[in-house]
Amino acid sequence: MKLVIQRVKNASVVADGVLSGAIEQGFLVLCGVMEGDTEIQADYLAAKTAGLRIFTDPDGKMNLSLKDTGASALVVSNFTLGGDAKKGNRPSFIAAAKPPLAEDLYLRYVESLKAQGIPTETGVFGAHMEISMVADGPVTILMDTKEMGK
Repeated sequence: MKLVIQRVKNASVVADGVLSGAIEQGFLVLCGVMEGDTEIQADYLAAKTAGLRIFTDPDGKMNLSLKDTGASALVVSNFTLGGDAKKGNRPSFIAAAKPPLAEDLYLRYVESLKAQGIPTETGVFGAHMEISMVADGPVTILMDTKEMGK
């Protein structure tokens, strides 16, 4: 699985013309499921996301997490995170997992975040979505289970 985590002041997602999720302070998480991913990886990344300390404490240091601040997460599925543009100009998406695996693991990640006590909103899997956000920092973190040792 690959995640792009953006610290935001607020974010929302509209799927097929309908607002499907909105948060105030928290994380906008783009979630890409790759072929070979497992529920263990979804749970692992959810725990890492919930504990990621990238909010500032009273001393101005990045030392607080979603759990510490009570902030929310907006999780949006994004198969293009599996894109490979090494050859040519048109990316290949062979590495991205296909439904239903991709949807199942995306939903597992979301449910695992909720189980950690994180208020979590979502986009709509497989829909055309428009995301609005106000980045805070900007602070952007990339997580990839391939890089983290499956």
